[in-house]
Amino acid sequence: MSDPARTVRAPVKITDVAAAAGVAPMTVSRAINTPDRVSPETMARVRAAIDRLGYVPNLIAGGLSSRRSRMVAAIVPTIAHPMFAGMTQTFTDAMRQAGYQVMLSISGYGETDDESVLRALLSRRPDALLITGVSHTPTAEQMITEAHVPVVEIWDVSERPIDMIIGFDHTEVGEAVAAFFLAKGHNRFAVISTDDPRALTRMRGFTGAVQWADGIVVAESVLRAPSTISAGREALRGLLGQLSDRTALYCSSDVLAFGAITEALQHGIKVPEQLAVCGFGNFELSAASEPSFTTVNVEGAETGRIAAGFLLQRLANRSAVGHERVKVPFRIVERAST
Repeated sequence: MSDPARTVRAPVKITDVAAAAGVAPMTVSRAINTPDRVSPETMARVRAAIDRLGYVPNLIAGGLSSRRSRMVAAIVPTIAHPMFAGMTQTFTDAMRQAGYQVMLSISGYGETDDESVLRALLSRRPDALLITGVSHTPTAEQMITEAHVPVVEIWDVSERPIDMIIGFDHTEVGEAVAAFFLAKGHNRFAVISTDDPRALTRMRGFTGAVQWADGIVVAESVLRAPSTISAGREALRGLLGQLSDRTALYCSSDVLAFGAITEALQHGIKVPEQLAVCGFGNFELSAASEPSFTTVNVEGAETGRIAAGFLLQRLANRSAVGHERVKVPFRIVERAST
């Protein structure tokens, strides 16, 4: 199925910003490069015009601006978790082997800094972009589109990708975990999730499928991202009053699942007899834990390789049509916790 066409405009120029702000182009240049030489009132007008138009200043010297930078920008929420670390490593390795260096930006899990991160990266004029997620503010999307470089969005699915997309359906993941527990005869369920959008989407998929099957969600705990073992332990302590009967617990990451299991055993709760647990990510710790625990496996490293391949193909042939879409498979890896 083809995607609706997005409007592609000519890149915003410094003269466009000057006209919108009612100043000379040289004033815009001063506001960007030497803001101390511009009055606060003028600076405010220029900044408002830049934000409104989505202008990205070129920080590469004029003689170099028409050449390829041999740099690719990658935005990921974290490299502290193995899933993103593995993806970042395979992507970086593949790009380096092809002669490109990767500028890596750690965005965290909030959306408030998307525009500033993109503006900083695009001002270095990368040859291509890798972006985690498909949720962008209108200004951020405008900047991405007007950069006129190959773009691959990862870790999500979308009916309207900016260019290329490699991801999986987080709702489907949650629904699959619910179906797995339901098939084992569970009717009482709990969730521990972080508050980042993708984790919350998985949680809603899980609880929605449980409730559709007339299961009972006895407790939900939503924590501030990123996941930590300590947060998983603390969340489980908060659920102790609801775990008097056999319960199936879904955690939005293996890190939280490990913390929850550790805390449950500390309180004499038997896993899986009283508490069945499923995580997400298939980190090494899910198999090494005692007991080992069930989790959802997504091929993060393979995502990095596919993303690099897509970008390299486009960089080799700038006239190629984009909009490649790959849906990454996932599977539930059953272990001792269920």
